[in-house]
Amino acid sequence: MSRQHVLRIENLHASVGHKEILRGIDLQLKSGEVHAVMGPNGSGKSTLSHVLMGKPGYEVTRGSIFLDDTDLLALPVWERAQAGLFLVSQYPIEVPGVSLEEALRAAFDTTGLDASELHQRILAESDGIRFPLALLGRSLNVDFSGGEKKRNEMVQLAVLKPKFAVLDEIDSGLDIDALRDVSKRVEVATNNDRLGVLAITHYSRLLKELRPDRVHVLVRGEIAASGGPDLAEQLEKTGYAEYGVVEDPGKAVPSGILGLH
Repeated sequence: MSRQHVLRIENLHASVGHKEILRGIDLQLKSGEVHAVMGPNGSGKSTLSHVLMGKPGYEVTRGSIFLDDTDLLALPVWERAQAGLFLVSQYPIEVPGVSLEEALRAAFDTTGLDASELHQRILAESDGIRFPLALLGRSLNVDFSGGEKKRNEMVQLAVLKPKFAVLDEIDSGLDIDALRDVSKRVEVATNNDRLGVLAITHYSRLLKELRPDRVHVLVRGEIAASGGPDLAEQLEKTGYAEYGVVEDPGKAVPSGILGLH
């Protein structure tokens, strides 16, 4: 059995400019677990993902983030990735002039991994996630559709095999078929590779496909509640009103788009 890894977030406070966004986050995620962080717009969900990965512009004023015994806050972005943390961004960046295989080969070279079968692995994972093989020679994410970008991220995730993945609103811009394919690949990684997953989402449609072990409600930069999968179902019915949040009804997403059933 593979080693059990732990991602620990303790009393995490973070600011952007002079505005405090995260106000004391405590989470612990273990190998093979899926934790969902849900919350209304502006609650700090994306800030949490950016702070975890070390995006510039965010100041951690208190608290800690450890992956096993590694202090992630002391590391730059690329060393956090080497330590085993992977971010699937809501809006994956475009990298002109660099193909997927070139990017992955550079990652393998940096970590000293054997890249002799890299090309075959990319082909197999692309086929499995239904990522068009014709895009493999193209610049990374340039002129890709939303679904193609997310499938591309899944190929990277599958090949790199990180310890933990942060999925920042991965359901954004996906139709139900793409969402199902992406969710299934993440689920395979949690079962086969013991990947730990922190899935950050606004709506529950992702959790219809990727069943969480724990659900946390993030409101105004704090964890307002934690529970099992039933908490996500409750939020689907009641929204965030019980946490003192009244969302703009004009931003509501119809149930047909959410894929609710």
